[in-house]
Amino acid sequence: METFDKIKPIFLAGVLSAILALAGCGQQSSGKGPPAPGGPPEVGVVVVTPEAVTLTTELSGRTAPRLIAEVRPQVGGIIQQRLFTEGSDVQAGQLLYQIDPALYRSELAGAKAALARAEANVAPVRLREERYAELVKINAVSRQDFDDTQAALKQAEAEIEAARAALETARINLDYTSVKAPISGRIGRSSVTTGALVTASQAEPLAAIQQLDAMYVDVTQSTAELLRLKRNLASGLLQDGGDAQTRVTLLLEDNTPYPLDGVLKFSEVTVDQGTGSVTLRAVFPNPRHLLLPGMFVRAIVTEGMSSQAILVPQRGVTRNPAGNAMVMVVGAEEKVEPRVIKVVQTVGDSWLVSEGLQAGDRVILEGIQRARPGTVVKAVPFGAKPEAAPAAAK
Repeated sequence: METFDKIKPIFLAGVLSAILALAGCGQQSSGKGPPAPGGPPEVGVVVVTPEAVTLTTELSGRTAPRLIAEVRPQVGGIIQQRLFTEGSDVQAGQLLYQIDPALYRSELAGAKAALARAEANVAPVRLREERYAELVKINAVSRQDFDDTQAALKQAEAEIEAARAALETARINLDYTSVKAPISGRIGRSSVTTGALVTASQAEPLAAIQQLDAMYVDVTQSTAELLRLKRNLASGLLQDGGDAQTRVTLLLEDNTPYPLDGVLKFSEVTVDQGTGSVTLRAVFPNPRHLLLPGMFVRAIVTEGMSSQAILVPQRGVTRNPAGNAMVMVVGAEEKVEPRVIKVVQTVGDSWLVSEGLQAGDRVILEGIQRARPGTVVKAVPFGAKPEAAPAAAK
């Protein structure tokens, strides 16, 4: 027991020394403080700069010949000859089919005879009318006889006019037996062969001729897009190009560009109730006949120009919970500010902005996850290499 009492003060003194030593180490360690921060986070920004842009819209459609004529017979009969090669170019007035003319020749001969008979019949009536005109003055014939003679003369003269009209009709019908090309162009396949019976104004055409030197391209545009374009022009966001005719370019079915430009010629004034769209028609030169009727194409139509367009890369634009487009900008005191904007349409990989931004604004494109609203950041040009970290002190 005495031994324990002697050891106890020594033990307590050792424990107290250890506690003091640990406390001293803690104070020395805490005296250094936390490591110094690395400064505000860097964000990549792009400075808004107005620029001149030409806005276009891409519309799909199909080609159509500028002129097309369906060849139909105007008289009936048997086809004696087909006088063209299918798929060849024909000229206006060229003979295409020959219908058997025998019946129409006989009708022409009969019409000539009827005219000659009518002319022969009118001669004695005219002489009698001339004699009665003198006799009635001296009451040698009655007034009634003179009136009857005048009426007979007029009837004979009318029969001559009717015979002449019949003769002209017979001549026209005989000419119609030679079926000719109404326009110049390329003729397609023939629906009849030699020996076929055709009738006047039949429903099925004998062939079709199409002019391919110039082609129509008919495209459709929704009324919503048309109204948007008109609003942009009215507000001054876009200006009309000032050309008398809007230029149009063309992409073919294999995505290759058509080498020649066209012009917009026509815009339908009635909206298709089934599709809610209007039809636009452009004309393209087609000297090499590269465009064929019925081809699917995409037309790029120039909408207008903006000399002070505000463009923002799409990667910098997000949507808020309300669905509105917004961007993060570096504002006063280098703090991040959210900015709601109004976008019109895409231009390449950018948005065309009509409201919410102005020249000189710095839009954050990179480091948005670190750009909390109100956070102080260090703005660097987008795409610039980050600064190298300082070497650690040895």
